[in-house]
Amino acid sequence: MSLIGMFQGAGPTGFGYNSTAEMVTEGLDLTGKTYLVTGCNSGLGFETIRVLGMRGATVIGGARTTEKAAAALAEITAAAGVTHIPLACELSEPASVRAAVETVRGLGVQLDAIIANAGIMALPERTVQHGFELQFLTNHIGHSILVLGLLEQLTPKGRVVMLSSEAHRQAYSEGVRLNDLDAAGGYSSWGAYGQSKICNLLFAKALAKRLPAGQTANAIHPGVIPTNLARHMPAFVDTLMKSVGTAIALKTIPQGAATQVYVATHPDAVTVSGEYWSHCNVAKASAKGRDDALAEALWEKTEAILREL
Repeated sequence: MSLIGMFQGAGPTGFGYNSTAEMVTEGLDLTGKTYLVTGCNSGLGFETIRVLGMRGATVIGGARTTEKAAAALAEITAAAGVTHIPLACELSEPASVRAAVETVRGLGVQLDAIIANAGIMALPERTVQHGFELQFLTNHIGHSILVLGLLEQLTPKGRVVMLSSEAHRQAYSEGVRLNDLDAAGGYSSWGAYGQSKICNLLFAKALAKRLPAGQTANAIHPGVIPTNLARHMPAFVDTLMKSVGTAIALKTIPQGAATQVYVATHPDAVTVSGEYWSHCNVAKASAKGRDDALAEALWEKTEAILREL
């Protein structure tokens, strides 16, 4: 437990900062349910699929390669009669994501939730791929292709969980630079990352308005956790986070996975949609993260991008 965590109590849901993914699913039987999780091979993604498997669910685990996904799935529990399914899904490559969509459709399965967990963070230099800054492309566009392509596979009470971050508050002042998505007008590693995370949040907000009654879409902040996501941070910062940060403020990986697992599985979250969650409870996003007009503008821009990619 971090020092900050010691002073964090439970919220209205009965869970909070110190809750773990196992705690929020205690007593749940997920037998017969199927969950798709991106970034399944490490960090929060691996903990998410581990707990889902422990509770009896079938997991479709997405990673950059089938081999990485299969290796991760081989390490988690499979209930009797359950076969977990590895999925190649390189989010920065639209063709790979669309192939993943077709693979899942071909399985003929219904999805109880899509957990858009994977992502990249704070690239030190501006990187452009397919005409877009790489964090925007990977974290937002890649997941948009995946989620929108699989909406018909969602169960009547299916859930979409987008992994956002409190870093959405560090986005550029516009929230999303809709006319500069390749960052040609100026690049900031944290500004670009924050932009991609506010996009995840606004995407969930806009999607929630478009889903039929019964289905939900939400965005979540997992907490600050020492995972591979920080691999692009300066070495001394990464070392500091891992050596002293955990004792001061950072969550453990089991704690970090709790919010996305709660929102994806818990019966008490089944009717909540279009919200931003933190520490297993509904939280207040930034002003830009609550901006309906920006969410709609991003939705329209995203649709246009997907038609071109």
